[in-house]
Amino acid sequence: MADPELEALRKQRLAQLQMQQRGGDNAKSHEAQQEKQRQMEDMRNSILTQVLDQSARARLNTLSLGKPEKAKMVEGILLGMAQRGQLPGKMGEKELIGLLESVNQQTQKQTIVKFDRRRAALDSDDDDLE
Repeated sequence: MADPELEALRKQRLAQLQMQQRGGDNAKSHEAQQEKQRQMEDMRNSILTQVLDQSARARLNTLSLGKPEKAKMVEGILLGMAQRGQLPGKMGEKELIGLLESVNQQTQKQTIVKFDRRRAALDSDDDDLE
């Protein structure tokens, strides 16, 4: 009678150990992923420091506080330009403002208002005619 109980306990313990092992692997991979992300962010910051002067860097940081998605887009553009060698030297604040204006023009959404006349025709103004 003890053999089936012992076997059940062994299986249960083995399952627990496997779960712990998987959890440990996930924790290690998560830490490795965070470390890789930190390294990428450091590399990104160092390239931006080399490409932008102080005033432009300050403007980009201010933009990232208000509109983080737009700041990431501009950072990506700057990094791409730096990798392709399209930036001859450090970019100043005026050049950055020009880049921001061009990005704003490209991403600007046009508002379209549609007026449905059929619904407007069912207005209560028609009741006055009767």
